[in-house]
Amino acid sequence: MPHWVAVTEWIDLEPDHNWLSEDDLDTIRGRVPMVYVDAVPVRLDELGRVTHIGLLLRAMADGTISRAIVSGRVLWGETLRQALARNLDKDLGPTAFPRIPSSPTPFTIAEYMPDPEMTGYHDPRQHAVSLAFIVPIEGEAAPSQEALDFVWITSEEAAGPGVSAEMTGGQDRIVRIALAFTGRLP
Repeated sequence: MPHWVAVTEWIDLEPDHNWLSEDDLDTIRGRVPMVYVDAVPVRLDELGRVTHIGLLLRAMADGTISRAIVSGRVLWGETLRQALARNLDKDLGPTAFPRIPSSPTPFTIAEYMPDPEMTGYHDPRQHAVSLAFIVPIEGEAAPSQEALDFVWITSEEAAGPGVSAEMTGGQDRIVRIALAFTGRLP
């Protein structure tokens, strides 16, 4: 067998959903910041202005049931665009039809920490650096896999105290930053 074939057998650059065992992932989470993407699903009007924000209802890492934005790890060998597409499909289903630009640019970066006092973004499992994106959704979004529900709320509702009270881990701040970035923070 040629040497290059043997090397390609153990180096697989295709994203693999099981690239680490749970034990290996827990060990790495305890020692290395993980890279995540956060996606704020939005509906746009005919002028391209944000009219609605999409929120999931899901069980969170801190054990609460909360409203949440789409969030997930970037896997080995996966581009940010691929990670966004995979996590949006996983959480919103195959008919959501997200409009992800060919070269996505985050509107903010959130640094989640096990200690909720350090940054205001909290994930009890790990230190995670998350690039946050605003993603227009063209199709019909529906909760899938781990999500319990999905709702569209107006930008005014999204900025309100009621929605903030339903969100944990600092994700309500990401929603408000997204609204401010798009000029829709009331």
